Amino acid sequence: MPIKILKQLILVGMVLIVGVGHSASADQSQANQLIDTLAAQLKDRKTLPSAIDEIAASDASQKRVWLESLLNGRLYQRKSDQKMVLVEKSGSNFLLISAADGSSLGEVGKREVSKIKINNSLRAKLRGAISAMSIQDPDPQARLAAIEQMMQSLGEPEIAAINQQLEIESDDKVKSLLALANQIHALDHGSSEEKQDAIESIGLNTRDDVVQRLQVLALSEDDTVLAEKASTALDKILQRISLFEKIETLFFGLSLGSVLAMAAIGLAITFGVMGVINMAHGEMIMLGAYSTWFIQQAFPGIIEYSLIVALPFAFAVTFMVGVLIEYLVIRHLYGRPLETLLATFGISLILQQAVRTGISSQNVPVSNPAWLSGQWMIDPALSIAVNRMVIFLFCIFVFVALTWLLRKTFFGLKVRAVSQNRQMARAMGAKSSRIDSMTFGLGAGIAGVAGVALSQLTNVGPNMGQSYIVDSFMVVVFGGVGNLWGTLLAGLSLGVANKLLEPWVGAVLAKIAVLVFIIFFIQRYPRGLFPQRGRAAGD
Repeated sequence: MPIKILKQLILVGMVLIVGVGHSASADQSQANQLIDTLAAQLKDRKTLPSAIDEIAASDASQKRVWLESLLNGRLYQRKSDQKMVLVEKSGSNFLLISAADGSSLGEVGKREVSKIKINNSLRAKLRGAISAMSIQDPDPQARLAAIEQMMQSLGEPEIAAINQQLEIESDDKVKSLLALANQIHALDHGSSEEKQDAIESIGLNTRDDVVQRLQVLALSEDDTVLAEKASTALDKILQRISLFEKIETLFFGLSLGSVLAMAAIGLAITFGVMGVINMAHGEMIMLGAYSTWFIQQAFPGIIEYSLIVALPFAFAVTFMVGVLIEYLVIRHLYGRPLETLLATFGISLILQQAVRTGISSQNVPVSNPAWLSGQWMIDPALSIAVNRMVIFLFCIFVFVALTWLLRKTFFGLKVRAVSQNRQMARAMGAKSSRIDSMTFGLGAGIAGVAGVALSQLTNVGPNMGQSYIVDSFMVVVFGGVGNLWGTLLAGLSLGVANKLLEPWVGAVLAKIAVLVFIIFFIQRYPRGLFPQRGRAAGD
């Protein structure tokens, strides 16, 4: 019995091998036949279009290569045996590749081959055939890309291929783009009635190619009805574009505000709880950004996951640095704010110089993972940078996590007690020195996490922290010292205000205007938007 089964398996294997070989042989035979037909039709240019149609309708895997090579002038005929070949330049000679089977045929002089010349009519036919093959790709994204390419030059061959595909297309996005291509072609070449129908069908599409065509039609003096319809549609589209521009400005403001909030939220804790003006806070941000760079350098194979690894690493590094600074310097200067300010300013200079000496005085490269690159396209006139959206959401996550820590944990209870009334908290048994140390480390750790996020938006260098220290203090004071909600809202509102003012007065004057506003605001409300409550706050 086992011998009989073995014989059957061998027989099945032989049948499969023969079948595969027969299939490959049939495919090669078809390729040879098509190439021979094309070679034969070269002598009569009138029959060459039929050869192109036969190739386009075939199942040959190389058909697109043949048609593109013929269109691009890479299809030649070897004079010695009239064999069809593809050529690649090699100095003054040509490298030949068999068009039928793709095998190399060696290097020859230019006089040993003749180029297959085509006229404009054949070029149009070839473009149509290639376009038809492009938009029949099984992948919808590939079909979308092919249609976008075709829309750059919409001729009759392209429109014929588009109409053919439109009848069988199942994907809604592809079908919508095919219909738009038809409408754009009608705006260019249709009758007056067809152009008016196309304007109504296009609706509020904000694509540049649509806007440009409507602008041309709106200036038409020969057809006033068409010009009026085009002008009305154009006005509505421009209003939509203006609205999207305002939304983009608002988003950029929120993304800038989230950066300011993340940079300031750690400072809000140390400043609010300990009353320490930490001028080295910017360097904690810088160390967090350099932690990202270090992870990418140490593990180059995990660039896509480097930020996820860098977040806990940066928090741990900056937390320990913060605890060390508090233990060695800050705790010896409590109640002496001027000396504390000068000491932390000196620490910031030391950290900057340490980075310059140990790493480099130049900016270091930090790669963006692929999932943080690109744009989120909501509309042709509205796109959002993925990295800014992620950083905005990350800012909200950090805020929620920190709020939970301070509101729902015993450590948070002690931090709030010390921040509101240090003497009473000590009387109740809270070790204020330990709370101060952990709080300073927590604030530094959050700054380090902010540095990881900022490494995806700005240059990473020894001076990067100095760009955020003044803005961070401004956000903390404006929102209310020690109040996390105030810090978040202050950061977001100042970011939006900056971006709203920039188109009117420029980036520099916008910052000055915001600073002047904060000065007047603090004069009227010295404790900020959300003043701290408690006996030490004067309640």
